[in-house]
Amino acid sequence: MTGSLTLYTNPMSRGRIARWMMEESRQPYEVVNVPFGPSMKAADYRAINPMGKVPALKHGDRIITECAAICAYMAETFPETGLAPRPEERADYYRWMFFAAGPLEQAVTNRAMGFVVPDQNQRMSGYGSYEQVMDTLEKAVSAYDFIAGNRFTAADVYVGSAVAWGLMFGSIEKRPAFEDYARRIGSREAYRRTHALCEQEGEAMKAAG
Repeated sequence: MTGSLTLYTNPMSRGRIARWMMEESRQPYEVVNVPFGPSMKAADYRAINPMGKVPALKHGDRIITECAAICAYMAETFPETGLAPRPEERADYYRWMFFAAGPLEQAVTNRAMGFVVPDQNQRMSGYGSYEQVMDTLEKAVSAYDFIAGNRFTAADVYVGSAVAWGLMFGSIEKRPAFEDYARRIGSREAYRRTHALCEQEGEAMKAAG
């Protein structure tokens, strides 16, 4: 598919995940930083993402939202980047990317908000308990150097962001397996470049008011 790429994001948001994916993809793209508040809820931006949230990726006349979807879309749309899974990697690639987008995201968010699923209701919860999720995540990042094997893929952008941010903000337990994985993904040039770009743009947005 042809067409320009435009990423709508905010440097102090989950949009950093999509920004990292764009940097890993090595495709030319434009960035539109959307301030929190009225701008993000305005009609012109809601025409792009009705949720009034970032990130959103526009590719030609198509729009993709949700960080995991953007990661998967970019990897598959531009296979020359080598970020899509090989046949033997597909099971772990999709399994853990969507584990991070579902059970991990829900468990971490609920815990941050002070909500604990009562024992008797864990069967109704998609993730069971926070402890279950942490144990499962530990096994996932310990199986190989990267989440789908011994090669970095787009799934590591999503899972790696969740782990790195969780360690930084204390929403994920500081287990050695998590810290080792975070060091591996944090050593990537595109990861460091994304961090620097977002910090610079965040400061510029603050200065602009």
